Amino acid sequence: MTSTATTMTNPSRIAQRFADLRRTGEMGLVAYITAGDPSLDATERFVLALAEAGADVIELGVPFSDPVADGPMIQRASERALHSGTTLAGVLALVKSVRAKTDVPIVIFSYFNPVLQMGLEKFGDAAKAAGADGVLITDLTPEEGGEYRTAMSSRGLDTIFLAAPTSTDQRLALIAKATSGFLYLISRTGVTGAKDQLAEELPALARRVRRVTDLPIAIGFGISLPGHVSVLGGLADAAVVGSALVDEIERAATVEAAAEALAARVKLLKGAAVAGMSRREPNG
Repeated sequence: MTSTATTMTNPSRIAQRFADLRRTGEMGLVAYITAGDPSLDATERFVLALAEAGADVIELGVPFSDPVADGPMIQRASERALHSGTTLAGVLALVKSVRAKTDVPIVIFSYFNPVLQMGLEKFGDAAKAAGADGVLITDLTPEEGGEYRTAMSSRGLDTIFLAAPTSTDQRLALIAKATSGFLYLISRTGVTGAKDQLAEELPALARRVRRVTDLPIAIGFGISLPGHVSVLGGLADAAVVGSALVDEIERAATVEAAAEALAARVKLLKGAAVAGMSRREPNG
């Protein structure tokens, strides 16, 4: 098996959470929402509701003006967040406030431009001080991310990279080597968004990734229904749910209603994750 990114002195919250899940035989649930949609105060309430409902890791999306990897749902969420004045600095301040109230692992999910504008060292320092646990840069490849990886890992922040169905075995190994915390496996080509069915090629893709890394594998893109999550129990260590949660926020009439809807959705999906883990492949 290919070696993964340099091991940190102490396990990160992310690594510890996945170790706990493995010990108890559970599949994890990674919940994505866009920070600042509809406001940062509302997002804090949503994060706490998601954590209390059973989300194992929370990805906080930094709104960006040109979110090319995202589907219409998350694009609209980014537009609302930007309209409310959300910035990367504001998202980091939110993480600091949330960290005082919950130990749930938090991943900053961003395009590279906002991080580059802040500066890698400054961003790393601020993310660590705020209590973030990992960073996922959507449009940064391992080949171009050496300086970024050094800046993050030296501060104890996990660097999570995306692997795609189009990735060769050689590239999957490269991605795994650059990754720490968990590897995010995209279930299908295209942009984010809820789908009715998972790709038929997904089991074979997951097996290819298993051959090159012992990192936890989280599968996302198009995951929205309990049936999706249950099926992933035989393939992944966690399911990533994003657009379906953003949709709950968009449709809710009030922040309180959105928080309740998010909690209800996560409880439903987490229940499917627990049930689906019985189908886990022996070598997983």
